[in-house]
This record gives sequence, structure tokens and C-alpha cells, in this order.
Amino acid sequence: MSSRSPSLLSVLSSPRVWLMLALGFASGLPLYLTGSTLAAWMTNEGVSLKTIGIFGLVGTPYVFKFAWAPLMDRYVPPFLGRRRGWLVVTQVLLALTLVAMGQVNPRTDALAMACLAVLVAFLSASQDIAADAYRTDLLSEEERAFGVSVFTLGYRVGMVIAMSVALILSDVIGWKYTYPVMGLFLAVGVVAAVLGPEPTASRPPRTLPEAVVKPFVEYLKRGWPAVLALVFIVAFRVGDAVAFRMTTPFVLKLGFTNTELGLISKLPGMLGSIGGALVGGLLITKLGMRRGLFLFGSAQALTNLLYVALAARGKDPFFLAFTVGADNFCGGMGSAAITVFITALCNKNFSATQYALLSSLSAVPMQLLGAFSGYLAEALGWSSFYVATTLAMTPALVLLALMPRDMGQPPQPQAATEQATPPTVAPEAAAELASAAKKGAG
Repeated sequence: MSSRSPSLLSVLSSPRVWLMLALGFASGLPLYLTGSTLAAWMTNEGVSLKTIGIFGLVGTPYVFKFAWAPLMDRYVPPFLGRRRGWLVVTQVLLALTLVAMGQVNPRTDALAMACLAVLVAFLSASQDIAADAYRTDLLSEEERAFGVSVFTLGYRVGMVIAMSVALILSDVIGWKYTYPVMGLFLAVGVVAAVLGPEPTASRPPRTLPEAVVKPFVEYLKRGWPAVLALVFIVAFRVGDAVAFRMTTPFVLKLGFTNTELGLISKLPGMLGSIGGALVGGLLITKLGMRRGLFLFGSAQALTNLLYVALAARGKDPFFLAFTVGADNFCGGMGSAAITVFITALCNKNFSATQYALLSSLSAVPMQLLGAFSGYLAEALGWSSFYVATTLAMTPALVLLALMPRDMGQPPQPQAATEQATPPTVAPEAAAELASAAKKGAG
């Protein structure tokens, strides 16, 4: 490996990176199917905003996935190995559950729909545990930042496909058949897991207590800066999460059809997501973690003001396209930055469980605070609602400014990646990575 940072072209030509793209896609696909897309279905069926908001609680398993992550670290499926085996198990069960969701009406069978949606969220969170652990075990140190960026790219593409294509299909074949079609897309992840290599350097913990206790003890031993990082991870997503739950009902209530929303999301939304994920991953290595998080977080929040302008303009397809594109671009950059930040906090000896814990905290605003977004939107009105979600980024930026630059890093700065084959890192590259990790701590 050259001492220079690998070019985007060389990284995208790597089989490992293409695996990250496919696995990121499979991980991102289920999120909208229990979130924004399900909200569109419920809006079509005449379900109230309050009920749509409450349905945000079905994603609670994303918040608590750290609770069963040690089990997936400790036990190995009887086929394909520890990481790939769990990937295939969760993906197949996800596809079957999505087929079942399509057979339920959210207005007349709300309880059954809620139960199936919770199951999808649980299986999706389990897939995330396996995918995140596979990524940290497989990628070399030099591939980490770019690999995270490409995984995030795939994740965002999966989210957009689950939103735009599902909305278009719902107008063509109905919701009953749309969800099974979405389940078929998970074949991308199954094929990638079957064909990909199984990391060989890592080993399962010898006992369940070892798998459960040591990752948490090691993290908390780093002191108050590590706790401050936990609070920051939660605060970084608050405004974006609350706005996310109401964006689809807001756009539909402006008079747009499902197909219009789907088409507008498909092109500007997908291009914005792809561009944001790639640009964010590239710029983090140049700007450093602290400046990247500040700039991308601020941009992510400020794009919510575009929805205020859209509310004033009414049904304007071109301005909606611009708004969706800008929102997805900045959201892609923010997602890439917070993912690299979380990765930098993980000790490579406990990567699966620690990553599950930290990413679970990142999901808290989306799954818990988002449940009350309907009440907030009805109480404030659309314009004030989106202004409030913009201001909600302020606490995160304050916390970022307070973080010390020597914030409780794990013993090995490369922490998040447990190597399948230990890479050779040139002195210049090692110095740059150490500097980036130190900035990330700040």
C-alpha cells in the first residue's frame, strides 16, 4: 500500500469495498419500511398524525441492540461462519417478515402491523450488528474511512430505494405487493454475504460473561470524556430525527401524490445521498473529525429550513426536488461523519458490542423522540416545527466544543477495525490516521 491515501478509484475497485456497498444497501433498506414509507401507507389509509407519530416506537429495537449484540459475538451459526452466518439468517427472516407486513392493513389491523413492524426492526437491528462487526473485522486500517463512506453510501441508497421505489410501486401494484417486492431486494445482501470472505483473525469470546461485561467496563474506564461522547452521539441526531418522522406526511399534505414524491426522491434524493456520503467520507480525512462534525452537523440542521420555504411556496415540484436533494446530501455527509466518529471510539478487541452500543445511542432520537413528532407538528404548525428541529442541533454543537482533544481514546487508535490480515501502514499514513483519530476524540 502506498504511503499516500488511496484514491477513490482504487478503493471502489477493491472487492472488499464492493461488499461494503452491498451490505450497506441491505442494512439501509428496512429502515424506511418501518418509518417514512410506512408513514406514507398510513397517511394513504387515513390514519391520524398522532398515531403515525406513535408508530415511531416500533423502531425501539434499534436503540437496544447492544443488549443482544454479545450473543451474536459469542455464538456462531452452523454455516458460513460467525459474521456471514448471522448476516444470512437475519436477511432471510427479514424478507419473510416484509412479505407478511404486506398482507396487513395498518388502519384496520394496527396492532398486527405494529407487531410485524417491531419484528422487522428487531431483525434489521440484528443485521446491523452483524454487518458492522463484519465491516470492522474485514477492512484494513487504510480502507477504514473510505470503507465506512462506501458502506454509508450503500445504506443511503437502500433507504432511498425503500422510499421512492416503494411509493411508486404502491400506486402501480398496491401496498400488499409492494412490501414483498422490497423483501426481494434483500437478495443483494444475501449474495454478498455468501460470496464474501469470512474474517479469520477474530475469535468468539470464550464465555458469555466475557462477551457481555468486558466491552462496557473497558469503555467506562476511559472516564467522563467517554460519557460526554455518548451524550453527543444522542444529541447529534435529535433535530434530524424529529423532522424525519413528519417529512413524508408534510409533503403529501401539500398535495403531492405518492408517485410524485417517489420520483422526486429517487433522482435528487439518491444523487444527494450518494454525493453526500462520498464527499463526507473524503472531507473528513482533510478537515479532521471535529471540524467535519461541526460543519456537516450544521449543514444537516440548516437544510430543515428549506421545508419552511417549501411550506410557504406550496406544491412546487422543482423546489421540492431541490429541498430533498439538499437534505439528502447534507444528511449523507452527517451520517458518514458520525459513523466514522463512532468507529474511532471502538476498541478493536470489543468492536461488535461497543459499536452496537454506540450506534444504538445514535438511534435513540429517531426511535423515541420521533414518536412525539406528530404532536409537535400539530402544536406548532409546519413552519415553526421545522424551525424548532433546526435549533435542536445547538446542544450537540456545544457538546462538540466542550470535548477535550485527548478524549479517552482506546489503547490502540485504530480501534474500530479488527484485521483479517494485519496491514502494513507507511509512517506518513500512520501519522495521518493517528492525527485524525485524535481530532475525532476532540
